[in-house]
Amino acid sequence: MPTRESAVTHYLHHYASPLGRITLAGNGEALIGLWFEGQKYFGSTLREHYIEKNLPVFEQADNWLTTYFSGREPDFTPPLAIETTPFRKSVWEILLTIPFGQTMTYGEVAEQIAKQRKIPSMSSQAVGGAIAHNPISLMIPCHRVIGAKGKMIGYAGGITRKEKLLSMEQNGGDYESSCNPCDGSICHY
Repeated sequence: MPTRESAVTHYLHHYASPLGRITLAGNGEALIGLWFEGQKYFGSTLREHYIEKNLPVFEQADNWLTTYFSGREPDFTPPLAIETTPFRKSVWEILLTIPFGQTMTYGEVAEQIAKQRKIPSMSSQAVGGAIAHNPISLMIPCHRVIGAKGKMIGYAGGITRKEKLLSMEQNGGDYESSCNPCDGSICHY
């Protein structure tokens, strides 16, 4: 007879970040989710039943997050496992190429998708929808995608948090010093 734990395939863990509590989800081997509490689509990859448990993948994720929130780029990524559509996966793979401290616009991501698919253009809104449903925030850096002309838009964790994350990446852990892209200036994070 299976034990309660063997019947459960998802595990949870929490991390206290400088920008709010983070919930991590795993399948026992890899991360399947990382969300700021209360963000849009929170827990979207979780099953109904799960167990809170410390696992090696969560220890790796904690180390990654500690490095990241100190303002340094982590030189490793814990194992990630994502079940999604081919379109979303292709968008998220582009996000993984955006360097620490830099940004890309939704339009630029859409252009790359169009090139990959050998089509004349791709909707920035479709790309935005895929980015919004990214279940592993920070590690798949959806916060590095901004609107045209540097406009700060569209982050499931909230615009203020997005601004602080980009400021922290640019300023070595300082969450407050940065230009304000919302005032119309173009910032080069």
